[in-house]
Amino acid sequence: MITLTRLDEREVVVNADVILTVEALPDTILTLVNGDKVTVRESVRDVVDRVVAFRRRLRPAIVRPPTED
Repeated sequence: MITLTRLDEREVVVNADVILTVEALPDTILTLVNGDKVTVRESVRDVVDRVVAFRRRLRPAIVRPPTED
């Protein structure tokens, strides 16, 4: 989940796994897999950076090296 800011300054938490596209038109528009659109203040680059950071935080929980007995 990533926290973003709507145009009216309200925070919105978006599930990064359901973001289909991120476009600058000129506002940043997220299109979700269900077709919903969310307009946010953050730039496309900032949204991408937050998704990458989110995934990096998850990686240790998903990929654990095998333990030796």
